[in-house]
Amino acid sequence: MTESNVDLVRRGYDAVLRGDLDTLGEILDPDVKWHGGDPSVGCQNRKQTLGWMRQNWLRRGGPPGEVVEVLDAGNKVVVIMRRTGEDGEPELVANLTTFRDGKVVEMVHYPNPDDARAAAGL
Repeated sequence: MTESNVDLVRRGYDAVLRGDLDTLGEILDPDVKWHGGDPSVGCQNRKQTLGWMRQNWLRRGGPPGEVVEVLDAGNKVVVIMRRTGEDGEPELVANLTTFRDGKVVEMVHYPNPDDARAAAGL
């Protein structure tokens, strides 16, 4: 039985929270894009994406916050997270993850979870 996209996302985020980027790398397409809305600005492949995560964790003092909700939208999955914002206050943010053939091909960060839901058609 193959894993659903939601299961893959949960496995990936569990790995991220453990600091296990090798496991995350297994579900990322070699040409995965990760950005905040403009695909030309951001990470353009698996190596850049994993490198950014490592560097960002050093700056922030650890991996991102906790997963609050995971929403299935077919080949897309919305992940809503709670993290500490730049002002020190808790905030909700989201990633919209797109899959093709069991691999993540794009991750788009949304500062507002409602925008991620809308982009996924939810």
